[in-house]
Amino acid sequence: MARLFHAPLSPFCRKVRLSLAEKKIEVDLVEERYWEQDPDFLRRNPAGKVPVLKIDGKTMAESAAICEYLEEAYPDPGLMPKTADGRYEVRRLVSWFDDKFHQEVTSKLLYERVNKKVQGSGYPDSTNVKAGAKAVKYHLDYMAWLLDHRRWLAGDQMTLADFAAAAHLSSLDYISDVDWNRSDVVKDWYAKIKSRPAFRSILADQVSGFPPPPHYADLDF
Repeated sequence: MARLFHAPLSPFCRKVRLSLAEKKIEVDLVEERYWEQDPDFLRRNPAGKVPVLKIDGKTMAESAAICEYLEEAYPDPGLMPKTADGRYEVRRLVSWFDDKFHQEVTSKLLYERVNKKVQGSGYPDSTNVKAGAKAVKYHLDYMAWLLDHRRWLAGDQMTLADFAAAAHLSSLDYISDVDWNRSDVVKDWYAKIKSRPAFRSILADQVSGFPPPPHYADLDF
């Protein structure tokens, strides 16, 4: 069985978990306190980051590379379009959420409010929290624009782009940092992807000291 070293609210880990679950690949989840820099973990990934996936006799790091491997090694069901243009758009949006959204929103809300307390690295920086709360509105509006023109974020089919976005937003939703009333189309998109079987284990996540809000696992929120 595959084994994934992960942190429950890490959007990068969640993206890999969604890909594994959608492809029905059984995986043993091992929660990793990566910030403690355990020597055994550093041997698996000298970068000291999660996720780390052990599968097919290999040890893999970096979520984007892991997801691309899974797509090539386990192509059914596909999470990338068949055309070069379609694959480009998926990769562009995955990068958008894992880079721009992460820097402007996730790192300023989730990391400030949860990670610092869990890791014992200080208190939230109110300036960062305010900046993240402002930036998430811009990103939700961009998603709404995409979904006004497409069935899913990257086109007519659900792709890794949707999983990347849902991974970040579900992590933020755990701490009630998403205004779902800002856009009906984004709310409907999230309800649709949240109801997939692949999402079940994510909705069961619990972080000590941070209980999820009542609506978190509600499929009819």
